[in-house]
Amino acid sequence: MEIAILGTGTVGRTLSEGLARHGHRVTVGTRDPEATRARDEAAFEGVTLRTFADAAADAELVILATSGQAALGVIEAAGPSRLAGKVLIDVANPLDFSNGFPPSLSVCNTTSLGEQVQAAAPEAKVVKALNTVAAPVMIDPASVAGGDHTLPICGDDAEAKATVTALLAELGWRDVLDLGPISGARATEAYLLLWTRLYAARQSAAFSIKVVS
Repeated sequence: MEIAILGTGTVGRTLSEGLARHGHRVTVGTRDPEATRARDEAAFEGVTLRTFADAAADAELVILATSGQAALGVIEAAGPSRLAGKVLIDVANPLDFSNGFPPSLSVCNTTSLGEQVQAAAPEAKVVKALNTVAAPVMIDPASVAGGDHTLPICGDDAEAKATVTALLAELGWRDVLDLGPISGARATEAYLLLWTRLYAARQSAAFSIKVVS
């Protein structure tokens, strides 16, 4: 599958490496490919870098892997028309570190970043996923409890969620829990308030949650 990852941070690079290992053709989108490679050539060795717009245009599936603050600007730069009809996995979280750690949420309760992304790209099929675990766990869920933990997803399009679930299965995710429409992102993004405190208490990001009954 042709996959575009919008974002060159830790999450974007990690997902790029993980998906490429499973045979997907991955392009990483950035505002200025030449400047990005010049800034850290070693980190992007062997990685195809293109502008957000060019990466989105040629992709079958797009992953938004930016910070929460940058997310909507990147959607605009990619171009909503280039995202139309495509599955768009939103991994971003609206974390606000302006007052230090632990962060607050820049949007919550009555809306979510996931809903804002869907509104910004109305013809895309947005699925919120992978935003509840650290980047290494995204591509290697077996690194935590042998993979026996739960990944929540949500989105308005059932077919898109099935596509994302199949892609997650390739990465090793066995327990994917569908929370319903994209408004479920209000809950998964709010979980980051707990996640950041668990991280501080454990001094490790190698953890996840399991829903049991």
